[in-house]
Amino acid sequence: MAAEPTERGPTPGAETAGDPRRFLRSGRLETMPRRWRDKVAVTRYLAVQALPTLLEPVTERELTDRLRELSYDPAGVRRAMVDHGLVQRTRDGAEYWRTERTEYDA
Repeated sequence: MAAEPTERGPTPGAETAGDPRRFLRSGRLETMPRRWRDKVAVTRYLAVQALPTLLEPVTERELTDRLRELSYDPAGVRRAMVDHGLVQRTRDGAEYWRTERTEYDA
C-alpha cells in the first residue's frame, strides 16, 4: 500500500530537485519559496502557465484570474513576473504580456 504524500512532500511527477512544480500543492503555489533561485524558477514556470503565448496581451483582470488558478497570491506572482522581466505591462497596468521565452516553454 502506497504511503500518502505528506503536506510538504513533493508533487507527484516533480522528480528533480530543480523542478519548480515541487513547490505546488494540488497544482497551486501556496507560498513563494525562500531561496532566490527557487523563486526565479517558480516565477518563470508560472509565467509560462499563465501566459503560454509570447507577446499575447491580456488585461490585468484576465492575468489575475489565470494566476488565481495557479497561486493563492496572484498579485504577488504578477508583481514577481514583472520584477524578473518576464512580463511587461502598459504604463497604467491595464495590459500585460510575456516577453521572455523560458526553459518551460513547449
